[in-house]
Amino acid sequence: MTDYRKLQNGSDIRGTALPGVPGEEVNLTAEAARMLTAGFVKWLQEKTGKTPAELTLAVGRDPRLSGEALAAAVTETGRSLGLRVLDCGLASTPAMFMATVFPDFSADGAVMVTASHLPFNKNGLKFFSRAGGLDKSDIQEIADTASRLDTPAQILADAAMGACDGSLQAAAAAAGKAGSLTKADLMAAYSAHLRKLITDACVKGGLSGDEPLKGLKICVDAGNGSGGFYAGEVLEPLGADVSSSQFLSPDGHFPNHAPNPENQEAIESLTCRVKAAGCDLGLIFDTDVDRSSAVDEQGREINRNGIVALAAALIADDHPGTTIVTDSITSNELTDFLEGKLGLHHLRYMRGYRNVINKGQALNAAGTDCQLAIETSGHAAYKDNYFLDDGAFLAARIVVKTALLHREWKGISSVTADLKEPAEAVEIRMPILAADYRAAGDEILDYVNKWIRESAQSYCNSVCAANSGAPGAKGIQIHLVKPNYEGIRVAFSGCLNGWFLLRKSLHDPIMPLNIEAEERGGCRMIAGMLHECLAIRKDLDTTGLTQLRAK
Repeated sequence: MTDYRKLQNGSDIRGTALPGVPGEEVNLTAEAARMLTAGFVKWLQEKTGKTPAELTLAVGRDPRLSGEALAAAVTETGRSLGLRVLDCGLASTPAMFMATVFPDFSADGAVMVTASHLPFNKNGLKFFSRAGGLDKSDIQEIADTASRLDTPAQILADAAMGACDGSLQAAAAAAGKAGSLTKADLMAAYSAHLRKLITDACVKGGLSGDEPLKGLKICVDAGNGSGGFYAGEVLEPLGADVSSSQFLSPDGHFPNHAPNPENQEAIESLTCRVKAAGCDLGLIFDTDVDRSSAVDEQGREINRNGIVALAAALIADDHPGTTIVTDSITSNELTDFLEGKLGLHHLRYMRGYRNVINKGQALNAAGTDCQLAIETSGHAAYKDNYFLDDGAFLAARIVVKTALLHREWKGISSVTADLKEPAEAVEIRMPILAADYRAAGDEILDYVNKWIRESAQSYCNSVCAANSGAPGAKGIQIHLVKPNYEGIRVAFSGCLNGWFLLRKSLHDPIMPLNIEAEERGGCRMIAGMLHECLAIRKDLDTTGLTQLRAK
């Protein structure tokens, strides 16, 4: 038996699907896709109480080179096990969830074959039920199920039918009837859904309902992923000029730049295009369109803290005082903007889009209004959109605001004009060298916590005095930030203003370190302090700290 749990990556399945990269053996095969699909079918049966013949499964993929074969393995497994299967072809991840919402599709579950922004040789599976994306514990259950048995039919037999001879045909017969496989144009329905959202919001704001985006020039950068539809199927029919858009054609080689809004080459490509073409707005999507970011009319990126600020500002008037849940690496300046400028509440939580979304849903269940849960990576989930992280939905809200501002001769930059940025911001990813990297990461965090409480103050005072030229001048204050939900966050004030967050990676033997400072040279000073603390650790590679300290 194969241990499919090794393919779990948080709330997704991810692995190497194509050969050709040294040191990366193929582990996400068609057989793995079949077994995991059967595990998902069993999970759906248990959650819905339906037989396989009563279940509808929607399947889609992004344009990765391995996507077609893996999607075929998923669809054929579902059909062979007796399900009604909808082959949605090239699709976006948010659209696949909407297949469970749209009445014409009424899927009980959906599978998206994607690995988000990862390189061409990678791929993965994302699973949805009508309640939304599956959690880490659900994926673990599916992987455990797939690992225990030898064939998809055995998994299904184990779920509902008792003994069976292990063949797909026997499982389908036991389910009552053979399944079906139907081509379904999900993206046409999803595009119509987005056009209606934009039109309705524009009309509400006083614009014409025929071509509410007429006069706007918008550049869409799909990075050769699944997002090319947004230009021709959503924006252009509403009157927008999308002639400056780039890399719309799906191409699993990703020949132009990584389909990733956080990738610097990708965002620079879009900013250059927006400036050259004189656009009112630029939009960029990741491969499967669950993330997006933007570029304003001046050709400046709206990313990381900026996209969080913009996404929150778009709903601030309709939901005064609501709580915005973000990941752990957001800046102090963002908190000042959300709370001081917009009058909202900011809850800085954990990395991981499912963690952020789950926290937002938990707040609402406990009676605290949360309208938005968003990561700085561009995963934005609104309460009024099923708490679905949907880059196209966020883009729709940005487009509407751009259209309304255009009428007043203003640009989208005006929305976040009061958001300040730190003078410096860096991220260092330090490899953990111990075999048991999770335990080592905990030990390192405990060590740093103790050092901060017992030794850091005197060290920082000496650094401050050395840099000011006057011992004790102005002084320095250092404290552990509370509450803090991930790793250690330490704030500095006085002659050094800034913070750092040291945490464990969600999935890898890495300790990411984020540092921000309000003065030039501040990140180097903080790095020097942490180097003083961590230099004796033999279980952590601090080369990045050494290099930053030496600058």
